Amino acid sequence: MKTYNVAILGATGAVGQEMMNVLAERDFPLNKLRLLASKRSVGKTYQYKDQVIACEEATPDSFEGMDIVLGAVENDIAEQLLPHAVKAGAVVIDNSSAYRLDDNVPLVVPEVNPQDIQKNNGIIANPNCSTIIALVAINKLHEYATVNSIIASTYQAVSGAGVPGLNELNTQVTQVMNDEKVEPQVFPYQIAFNLIPQIGGFDEMGYSSEEMKMQNEGRKILHHPELNVTCTCVRVPVMRSHSESLTLFFDKEIDVEKAKELLANADGVKLVDDPNNKQYPMPLDTSDQDLVYVGRIRKDLTQNNNKSLTLWCCGDQVRKGAATNAVQIAIEYIKQNA
Repeated sequence: MKTYNVAILGATGAVGQEMMNVLAERDFPLNKLRLLASKRSVGKTYQYKDQVIACEEATPDSFEGMDIVLGAVENDIAEQLLPHAVKAGAVVIDNSSAYRLDDNVPLVVPEVNPQDIQKNNGIIANPNCSTIIALVAINKLHEYATVNSIIASTYQAVSGAGVPGLNELNTQVTQVMNDEKVEPQVFPYQIAFNLIPQIGGFDEMGYSSEEMKMQNEGRKILHHPELNVTCTCVRVPVMRSHSESLTLFFDKEIDVEKAKELLANADGVKLVDDPNNKQYPMPLDTSDQDLVYVGRIRKDLTQNNNKSLTLWCCGDQVRKGAATNAVQIAIEYIKQNA
């Protein structure tokens, strides 16, 4: 079996660490793994299977000899360094938002549009976590009856802000319980015992940058430029796994039972829909695994037809919403180019 040299850019962060875990879990055909991060992380060591690998400083020369580069850094660093990876001959799978809406860069969810991988010019973009979770949940429904519009509300865990988000919630819970003063650093307000209906900056219409991603990225991934999405994104005091409420408006009739039948056989989906026995998707159940759980499927009561449904879904945004999706793209890329 052919093996590949892989670099993880941003290897010390939450997503970079999870990328390493997923590579190991899926027995990726790895020859060499290079861990890249900022200068302050040089020398930190991490276990990969039976190897101990030291972190190296990420520079423009770090990508020589690499076949695949997994990016897990902020936009500015991605834009600064990833073109050097392409120049060195690597295929880049980037988790930042820097290239997602670039017409020359495919934006891929392997369960939805794996064929787009072939359109790459050296960079393949990983979508936003909430977009991935939503599109995995609705893809089989969309194939049966085109989804023309969505009303979405997302309930996003603090790990969406990385390790600092996790630490802030932990710290604030202790501070509140001890009647200590809470001074937010990562989020604009106290997140412990609170909800914050803002993720990203607001545009002139009052929508945040996070809220617009589901429409803009969904149009590209589904090849459906007419898709309209009204989204509200809320940060919630949950450690891991994003939850989403989706109301879908279709171009033809689809009833609840048909939707359940489709979702029961959908790639990447686990149907958890037995409300009479209190069985439905929850963040605790979906953390540390790669399936998107879907349930609470029901008729939309605002419409007098059978062309709309409401559902609830949850998925681990660090794994399927980021690291796992990137590794899946890499595996699919290898298969398509074998």
